[in-house]
Amino acid sequence: MNITPMRFPRNLLVGALFGVLTTLAEAAIDPALLKPLAGDDPDARIEAVSQIAVLATPDALQLLNALKADTLYAAPDGQVYIADGENGLNPATGKTGPLPDGVDGVTVNNRLRLAVEDALSGLRLLSPDRTVRLTAAMEMQKTATQAQSPLVMRALAQEADAEIKAALVMVAATVNLQSLDLELRKAAVKALATSSNANLRPLLQAMLEKNPDGTYKESDVDLRKEAVRTLDAIDSRLSRVEFVGNLFYGVSLGSVLLLTALGLAITFGLMGIINMAHGELLMIGAYTTYAVQLLFRKFMPGALDAYLLVALPAAFIVAGAVGIALERSVIRWLYGRPLETLLATWGISLMLMQTVRTIFGAQNVEVANPSWMSGGITVLGSLVLAYNRIVIIAFAFIVVAVVWLILNKTRLGLFVRAVTQNRRMADCVGVSTGKVDMLTFGLGSGIAGLGGVALSQLGNVGPDLGQSYIVDSFLVVVLGGVGQLAGTIIAAIGLGEINKFLEPVAGAVMAKIIILAFIVVFIQKRPQGLFAMKGRSVE
Repeated sequence: MNITPMRFPRNLLVGALFGVLTTLAEAAIDPALLKPLAGDDPDARIEAVSQIAVLATPDALQLLNALKADTLYAAPDGQVYIADGENGLNPATGKTGPLPDGVDGVTVNNRLRLAVEDALSGLRLLSPDRTVRLTAAMEMQKTATQAQSPLVMRALAQEADAEIKAALVMVAATVNLQSLDLELRKAAVKALATSSNANLRPLLQAMLEKNPDGTYKESDVDLRKEAVRTLDAIDSRLSRVEFVGNLFYGVSLGSVLLLTALGLAITFGLMGIINMAHGELLMIGAYTTYAVQLLFRKFMPGALDAYLLVALPAAFIVAGAVGIALERSVIRWLYGRPLETLLATWGISLMLMQTVRTIFGAQNVEVANPSWMSGGITVLGSLVLAYNRIVIIAFAFIVVAVVWLILNKTRLGLFVRAVTQNRRMADCVGVSTGKVDMLTFGLGSGIAGLGGVALSQLGNVGPDLGQSYIVDSFLVVVLGGVGQLAGTIIAAIGLGEINKFLEPVAGAVMAKIIILAFIVVFIQKRPQGLFAMKGRSVE
């Protein structure tokens, strides 16, 4: 008698709670929200999609994905079902069973499909994954629509991350810019003054346009003035972003030119060899990187991100060995005969390209970036500085520093400088000029191989890779001053910057023509280049 009164209310309470939870679980989505999807009113269906998206539940996501995949069906009684073979899930009850007779697929036109896409992209703002939310917020700054406003506001209300919240404020302002409420539009225009999104310019400029009768489309004077101020602020910020972007990509292009020209600065600048096969040594370095990547994928897939650390010395050794073989077999007999050297190395370049085509095929091959070189840093709101380019810039200057140390602080460097300045005198005092020539050409070829590793991280690798850089490499060496390392650095970075700042104005082809004309005129006025070689050079 003492126990029964206590157990009965507890059991009753547990049973009641279980019943409520079961009801909530079964009533996954309000049938009133689902009913318009089975109807023919396009506006009602789009409104239903927006309201379902605001639920932000797994059931809502499942329904929207079904609508996108054309697997949502409507029954004659107005019920909708997510089809899975012969069975279907009723999102209003959460129950699965055979599809009723007479069901027909819900027709999805372009408007409805676009609404579903917007809803799904908006739902990403509520993802538990921070990276997904941040990416979605950054993308929606460019594409947000008024229909996504409820999702944006909900995401903004519950977001705790400061960076994502700041991005969502911009998304909300972009959405409110399309609102019918004047005060909301004013607040949105003011908020967007800190944005660097070029996609907002047409919306702001539309406020300043006039109707055929001469009146402004936006009647509020204060709002038009605010729009002008915001446009000026956005244009100013976009100009700064473009300038910094051109500066970065100019340094990036310059570092690539520096890597490709550094080996040539040694073989041509110090040895006087016009090596038309220099581009193919770049290609050999790139294909060596590809081969190392294949070996890692096959034998050490777990350590694939480390393949580049092995590819660097491998490319240097392979390209250096090829260079030494060329010097010992052909070039050593052609010193002092520039025309014969040019023709011979050009023929060698053709042979090397055909050899690579025979081994690897004529099609380009892909060398993937390691994961630690993928992605980039976002600065100034919209400018992405790619990690692979940042690494290549740093790598180029490391290679330059190592080459400077070799040429100025080692016995080989002393011999190279001695042979460069006076070959006969160096020979007379016991320097093995033939061995120095071989090692110097091998060093220049190995550096070209390192340049090929860098190029492989920026695009696909093909047999014609080197042909794209041989002319630019000669231009860098000649402009900087034959045999001058500092001149090569300045010329490479300078040409990279000039090219990147000219391209938006004159186009890529015209920029190349202007640079070539500038170098021709410059060399006419200053044949020694930016820096003249010091000392005597007999040969």
